[in-house]
Amino acid sequence: MDILKYLMPSGDSSFFLLAGPCVIEGEEMALDIAGELTEITSRLGIPYVFKGSYRKANRSRIDSFTGIGDEKALKVLRKVRETFGIPVVTDIHCAAEAAMAAEYVDILQIPAFLCRQTDLLVAAAATGRMVNIKKGQFLSPAAMRFAVEKVRDAGGKAVAVTERGTTFGYTDLVVDMRAFPIMKEECRCPVIIDATHSLQQPNQTSGVTGGLPRLISTIAMSSLAAGADGVFMETHRNPSVAKSDGANMLPLADMESLLTRLVALHRALR
Repeated sequence: MDILKYLMPSGDSSFFLLAGPCVIEGEEMALDIAGELTEITSRLGIPYVFKGSYRKANRSRIDSFTGIGDEKALKVLRKVRETFGIPVVTDIHCAAEAAMAAEYVDILQIPAFLCRQTDLLVAAAATGRMVNIKKGQFLSPAAMRFAVEKVRDAGGKAVAVTERGTTFGYTDLVVDMRAFPIMKEECRCPVIIDATHSLQQPNQTSGVTGGLPRLISTIAMSSLAAGADGVFMETHRNPSVAKSDGANMLPLADMESLLTRLVALHRALR
């Protein structure tokens, strides 16, 4: 699959969507979420990529859930891919994981905290998979050009960058809407808004990250208006029992309504 042509088949196409649970909790939940989102996005004409982390390496507390086992979770991702005929994306955390994960997924995602790790970016590029680099909360939009150049210099053909907010104080993030035109100009690749992680409230005294999910639609719609090509959102049937990042997820039941509004906005803008 030519992943870029799938995501952006023409200049007048819809925005694309990367969405799914924060972490793979099991096969049944992954297939359930993927199935519903595939049906919704197909009806609305939105190119869709299922997102699920096979393991969560960056957690606030040592007792936080990290996954069901790497191979087991990666096989779930492959089953989603084969069952619904859609691309899948997952995070990798070190260079050794790139080739392993690439056997199961179409897009390798670089976590924001790791976006400057040269060996990780080079290893991801070497797999031939598309690489989605999340912008570090500590970086300017223009600085993402250097991360993209590392992937391209290492032979990567398809790359995207994702805005996920900039650290504002100790327990909040803000999205600078200037980031979208700046990154499109500097990086010359698709630019995505992470509409859920941008609303995290990290570093809470409890050791559990908070969030502001009621503002997901505000961030998603504003970012499309500012020029984002794609939207990334994490979702769950019941975020209150999600094993990771439930505080800033969008309930799956609310996804169709929001996507319908985003499609209408995108058409009006274009």
